[in-house]
Amino acid sequence: MTAEPLAQRQIALVDLLDRLLAGGVVVAGNLTLRIADVDLVRIDLHALISSVNENVPSPWEPGEEGSR
Repeated sequence: MTAEPLAQRQIALVDLLDRLLAGGVVVAGNLTLRIADVDLVRIDLHALISSVNENVPSPWEPGEEGSR
């Protein structure tokens, strides 16, 4: 039985972003700049990206400094 390659399906970038943001996306990564076995810079990234939903209350109170 031979496996057929998946058909290439083109999708618009806006549609892809809409699908990803509807469910939310978790981005995680680590970057370390090392020279001669000495860590010079370390960056850790952990982010949750999702669309805004009016049914979910804001964690910031209106009028609180830093809110817009």
